[in-house]
Amino acid sequence: MSTMITAIGRRELLSFGIAVVGAAAWRPADAQTAGGASPTAPAEQLDGALLAAMKQGGSTSFDARYRALEPVVEQVFNLNTVLATSVGFAWASMPDAQKAQLAAAFRRYTVSSYVSNFNSYNGQSFQVLPTVRPVSNDEVVVQTRMLRPDDSPLKLDYVMRRGPDGWQAVDVLTDGAISRVAVQRSDFRQLLVSGGVPALVAGLSHKVANLSGGMLG
Repeated sequence: MSTMITAIGRRELLSFGIAVVGAAAWRPADAQTAGGASPTAPAEQLDGALLAAMKQGGSTSFDARYRALEPVVEQVFNLNTVLATSVGFAWASMPDAQKAQLAAAFRRYTVSSYVSNFNSYNGQSFQVLPTVRPVSNDEVVVQTRMLRPDDSPLKLDYVMRRGPDGWQAVDVLTDGAISRVAVQRSDFRQLLVSGGVPALVAGLSHKVANLSGGMLG
């Protein structure tokens, strides 16, 4: 489990710190009144799915856990926005065919990261804090904690954006500040500069193969 936590707490669950300044904490009901379901609901949904995957880690194949988590990740996250922000300015000029190819590889990588990192259960539980913090009119930070029996809580905060499909996550902040999107942007830039979209797709596929122990690629 300690290996999993190290992975979660550093590169794979991910540096820009998103500043939440000059704003008092909102209650979930405030955001719900502002339009749609509470922004905490997707985090609660993801936490439940991750806990189930952790409990199945020792007895269920990677592929089965992947198939169970995939629809939840796709619903909770706005993966197109996460990918576009991670790629940066180059995204706008990419041909649609390359965007589609990259989106498919990115989806497999994102889901595989969660399957790999949340793969064992030792009494952990999740907690969603009852307040959310506004970033802008359409963005808030939902604060969650993974409670560990023999260690300090792990902070995993979600930047939630309200859109046509309701509240969806557009970034994950580990320890309240380490942005997954920022880490990915740095990694992706290197691959795009060295070999364009084919290099990035190949790099993501290689990561998926490593995360899945060769079961996916």
